[in-house]
Amino acid sequence: MIIRTCISNKFAAATLAAALLIGLLAGCSSSKNEQEREKKVGKGTVAAQVDEQPGTVYYEIFVRSFSDSNGDGIGDLNGVTEKLSYLKELGIGGIWLMPINPSPSYHGYDVTDYYGVNKDYGTPEDLKKLTNAAHKLGIKVIMDLVVNHTSNEHPWFKSAIADPKSPYRNWYHIEEADAQVPADGAVGGNPWHPFGSLKYLGDFWEGMPDLNFDEPAVRSEMIKVGNYWLKQGLDGFRMDAAKHIYGDFASTVNTDAVKASNQKWWQEFRKGMMGTKKDAYIVGEVWDSSVIIAPYLDQALDSAFNFDLAKKLLSGADREQNPDIAFSLGRIYEMYNKSSNGVFVDAPFLTNHDQNRTMSELGGNVDHAKMAAALLLTLPGNPFIYYGEELGMKGMKPDEAIREPMPWYASGTAGGKGQTTWEASRYNTTPNTVSVEAEQADPNSLLSHYKKLLAWRNELPALRDGTIVEKNTDSPAVAAYYRVTNDQKVLVVHNMSKAEQIIDLTSGGNAAKDEFKEIARSSKDGAKLGEGKLKLPPYSTVVLQ
Repeated sequence: MIIRTCISNKFAAATLAAALLIGLLAGCSSSKNEQEREKKVGKGTVAAQVDEQPGTVYYEIFVRSFSDSNGDGIGDLNGVTEKLSYLKELGIGGIWLMPINPSPSYHGYDVTDYYGVNKDYGTPEDLKKLTNAAHKLGIKVIMDLVVNHTSNEHPWFKSAIADPKSPYRNWYHIEEADAQVPADGAVGGNPWHPFGSLKYLGDFWEGMPDLNFDEPAVRSEMIKVGNYWLKQGLDGFRMDAAKHIYGDFASTVNTDAVKASNQKWWQEFRKGMMGTKKDAYIVGEVWDSSVIIAPYLDQALDSAFNFDLAKKLLSGADREQNPDIAFSLGRIYEMYNKSSNGVFVDAPFLTNHDQNRTMSELGGNVDHAKMAAALLLTLPGNPFIYYGEELGMKGMKPDEAIREPMPWYASGTAGGKGQTTWEASRYNTTPNTVSVEAEQADPNSLLSHYKKLLAWRNELPALRDGTIVEKNTDSPAVAAYYRVTNDQKVLVVHNMSKAEQIIDLTSGGNAAKDEFKEIARSSKDGAKLGEGKLKLPPYSTVVLQ
C-alpha cells in the first residue's frame, strides 16, 4: 500500500492560505516521481500536489468473544461470517482477526502450529468461507501473525529443548543454567526460564519462548508462513511485538544495533511477501514513541499503531479540550515521510486488546466517548476500532476482562443465536449492559454515532483519503483541522465541551469565511454557519465544505 501524507513544498504558492500550511510544510519534501498539477479544490484553483492517504477503517475482532455459530458458547470463524452484514452496515472496510492459529491458551498468542486453524474457531475451509464472503462485501481481512515467539508446546521447541542435536536447537535461545546472560527483560523481570540443567529466553512469559532470528532457517520459515496465509486469501497481517524480534533486554532494546536488526528483518519479511501479494497490508505493534517507530516504515511495515496519538485522543475527550492533534500529526508525519521516503499510512486507534477499554478510561461518559470517536474517525490513515467499542463496552485489566463476550442482545449472555458465553462478563452485565440490539433502535446511541461518522468518512473523499492540516481557533474547547485531497477540501470542527461554542472562522488571518459556504455534515441539530462564524452545540462535530 503506497500512501503519502504530506503536501508538496510547492503548495506554498497555492491560494490555500499561508496560515493553513505553516505546520504542514515545515520539512516536507516530495518524492522524485511526483509531478505538479493543478486541481480545483473548493472555489480556488490550487497549483499543488496533495499527497492523499487512501484509508480503510479496520475492526479488531477477538474471535472467541465475537459470535458463536454452533452453540458451544465459543466464538468462531463462521460466527464472524454471519456478522459481516453488521460490520458492513456499520461502515467497516477491513477486519483484524486476533490469533486464530492452534494454541493452548484462550488468547492464542502462543502458537503451536503456524499453518493451522484453532479447532475452537473452525477449519481452514471456514476461514476461506469468511475471506471470500468478506471480499464480496468489499471488506479486507488481516490476521494476527505472532512470529516473535512460539508456544512452549510447539513441536519445534519441544524438540529443541529436549535434544542438543535437534535441528531446531538454534531456533531458540537456549543456554546452560549457569550461563552469564543479561537478565533485564525488555518487558520487565528476568526473561530466562529454567528447564532442568538449561534455561531459555521468553520475554513475555515462560509459555512463550522467543525465536532466534539470527538463525536463517527461522527467518525463512516465517516468510514461508506469511506467504502461506496470503495464498489462503488473507490481505495482510498485524505483526505482534514487532520491536522485540531482537529487542529482548531493557538495556539494549532501543540501541542503534537492535533497531537496525529489527528493521532489517521486517524489510526481509516485506520483500518476502511481495511475490505473493504486492499490496499485502502489514501493520506492526511497536509500542513506543514515533521516533522509535519511524525506522520500521522504511520498506518494512506499512503502518505502526499510533500509541502516542491514542493517549491524546482519550485525554482530549476526557478533559473536554482540544488535543491539538493536527499539529502533532504534522510533526510525526514529517518524520515518517523522511523515514519511509514518502510511503506510509498511519494507524490511529483509541484502545485495543491490551488496554483498558475506552468507555472505562472515560468513566462511562457517553458524550466523551462520542467525541473520542469523532476525533478518531475524522483522521487520516487506517483507523482501528476494537470490537464493542462502538457500543461502549467497559473493561479494565486483567486481560480477560477487556476481552469479554460481544453483547448482541439486551438480555446479555442469556440472549439468542450468536451470543458467546465462554466467559462470564464482569463489566457488561444486565440490566446495565450495552448491546447491539438496544442501540440499533436508538438514534442517539453510541452505535448510531459510530455509524454516522463512518458514513461521513465513506461519503466524503477528503475525510477518508485526505491529508490533515492544522486550523487554529480561539477556543481551547474546540478542535479543528482541514482534510484535503486533490479534488476536495473540508474543515472538521469539534466542540469537545458541554457548552455551546461560537468560533470565528477567519481567526488566524486565513480565508475560511470565503472558502466554506455550507455545513456538509453535523452530528447534532443546531449548528449554524454565517458571516464567517460557526455556532456549535455541546459535544458536536461538523464538517464544512
